[in-house]
Amino acid sequence: MAVDTRQSAGSAGGADGAPGRVRKTATKNGGRPGRIRRALATHWYAWAMVAPVVIVIGVIVGYPLGRGVYLSLTDANEANVERHIGVNHLPATYKNVGLDNFTAILQDEVFWDRLGWTVVWTVSCVAVSFAIGLGLAVMLNRQFKGRTLYRSLLILPWAVPAFVSVFAWRLLYNEKNGILNKILDGGGIDAVPWLNDPTMAKVSVIAVNVWLGVPFMLVALLGGLQSIPGELYEAAEMDGASPWQRFRHITLPGLRSVSSTVILLSTIWTFNMFPVIFLLTRGGPGDSTEILVTYAYRLSFVNSPRDFAGASAWGVMILLILMLFAVVYRRSLRKQGEVW
Repeated sequence: MAVDTRQSAGSAGGADGAPGRVRKTATKNGGRPGRIRRALATHWYAWAMVAPVVIVIGVIVGYPLGRGVYLSLTDANEANVERHIGVNHLPATYKNVGLDNFTAILQDEVFWDRLGWTVVWTVSCVAVSFAIGLGLAVMLNRQFKGRTLYRSLLILPWAVPAFVSVFAWRLLYNEKNGILNKILDGGGIDAVPWLNDPTMAKVSVIAVNVWLGVPFMLVALLGGLQSIPGELYEAAEMDGASPWQRFRHITLPGLRSVSSTVILLSTIWTFNMFPVIFLLTRGGPGDSTEILVTYAYRLSFVNSPRDFAGASAWGVMILLILMLFAVVYRRSLRKQGEVW
């Protein structure tokens, strides 16, 4: 008896084809996960550990930064922001002004005067701190009696809170009863107006910041020195290289990666070093020691009416300057063959 197999073959073909089509669709739509999904699936524990820190940083840093950028584009001040007076609620009336605040800053001589002194202050502090820190690191990298004690004493300024150190230096700089002027008076030298003369005030704040910054340079550079193989110095000494030649051709190249990092970090910290200037001189005498960050603080919290938009614009300008410096610095390092 003849049997018609066409329907069965069609059914079998359809049955075989359908799963094939389903498999293709599944592979196309929901098959191999994307890069982000794979990273989350593989490193989910690490992401879970990092998430709280990211959230906290986003709240503490991200929101104020975004709020500051927004206010810098407005004309917000103490008189037109949202506020409560007793039971009365006054809504915000400030408006968006675009880049007018930044234009006003760039056209203001105050900004360029503050920027000039801020650059001098930053370069002086970083250069002197690096030089002293490098010299002390080279000395402490040698074996001698009492080295551990000297290391502990030199790191002490870093362990003391900055505001405590500044107040201690303020007492030392006191023109009438300060220890420094007492010592000078004992030698027959007239009292020096450390914080009341514009030039001496600048020298004084630089000295305090150098005193605070040397321990960081010392620790970082000492660690870099200890990572340089001692065989290099032994081979150079056997070849007749002088101490200066060994320092120039072995020590400095060996510290290049560490030096680039500490210089960048120290520059950013010093550029924004608010406590030393504000607590020691409050920007005075007059405005001779006022840097960009202290002037932004003055606009927002000291002057009346308080200019929130102007202070925010100054803060954004500081951020842009530091970002530009970091980019240029990184490119210069890459041209020199450094990876950072």
